[in-house]
Amino acid sequence: MTDEQNGLLEISILKGAVENTNEAFVTIDQDSTVIFFNKAAERMFGYCRRDVVGQNLAKILGPVCREGHQRAVDQYVRTKKAKLIGHETEFQAMRKGGATFPASISFSVTVVDGACYFTGIVRELTETKALHAQIVQAERLAALGQMVAEISHEIKNPLVMIGGFARQLLKKISGEKEQAKLEVIVGEVERLENLLAELKDLYRPRRLNLADFDMDELLREVCTLTRENMKNDALIIQCQAGPGHKMITGDRDKLKQVMLNVVKNGAEALPEGHGAVSVLSELRGETILVTVTDDGGGIPEKLLRKIFSPFFTTKEHGTGLGLSISKRIVDEHPGGVFSLRSEEGQGTTVTITLPRHSGLCPPQQG
Repeated sequence: MTDEQNGLLEISILKGAVENTNEAFVTIDQDSTVIFFNKAAERMFGYCRRDVVGQNLAKILGPVCREGHQRAVDQYVRTKKAKLIGHETEFQAMRKGGATFPASISFSVTVVDGACYFTGIVRELTETKALHAQIVQAERLAALGQMVAEISHEIKNPLVMIGGFARQLLKKISGEKEQAKLEVIVGEVERLENLLAELKDLYRPRRLNLADFDMDELLREVCTLTRENMKNDALIIQCQAGPGHKMITGDRDKLKQVMLNVVKNGAEALPEGHGAVSVLSELRGETILVTVTDDGGGIPEKLLRKIFSPFFTTKEHGTGLGLSISKRIVDEHPGGVFSLRSEEGQGTTVTITLPRHSGLCPPQQG
């Protein structure tokens, strides 16, 4: 093989490698005209190659980057000095349509016949950032869990004593005013004990006892229990199962806790207990969708962003932990998603998404 053939082979191999890599390669000349735009760049930025090659790079740059980019190119052409070439930098990239995403970029420059050509290698960081956020969140929850466990232990013992003595006095004291005050003490102690239990549920590490079960059967059970507990003839709880067999692999007890909490929240949101809560299960391909919709007054937009924050509640006597715990339980299931949509005056819809049983039972989660 001749040197010329070797050179052509190397060029062909390098071109194929650059064309098919996962990183976006974008090459421009010193006038910022795009001369190369690989497949990964098409996927990442949402533009077809034919729409970009021959155009100014400003077409795919966000407004924040355009001015700085052109200034850096002009400076390098003029001085042959650059701060970013040879280094990796994080920035906010922009897709076609205006959506932004985190990315890193490294630059290289090639001089051919006295003209400069700049290549940017771009890696999307959306998944990396999300994974980092999950790790930070897990570490934070672990630290909080330890702190909550220690504080709960210190509070629980005197709380049990206060409640026990109050109940003893309640049996012996006959005065109505005194009994009323003791009943308040007993009630508040019980409320604090429930709060401590919910705090432990929110922050302690959780083990999922995974097993296969029928989601429709669980939903019927939840609707029946809620009807019996609410004891309100003006309240209608509708349970509707769409066609298809909806077996899932999950922790039945914990998902039952989630469904009971969500349906109960919907019922309590109804004005004066009048109205309906609709529970619907549907198959969407290999995904099971459970929606719980109420006819209540909805949640104002300004409060929606806080709705999953611990201790935030719109109820007079709520702890503000139910939705936080429910979302965490669903999110901890592989493929599980918990979302809430609400509009003031239009009611609220909670959607729980879980993968349909695949036929293989995953290992226990610890």
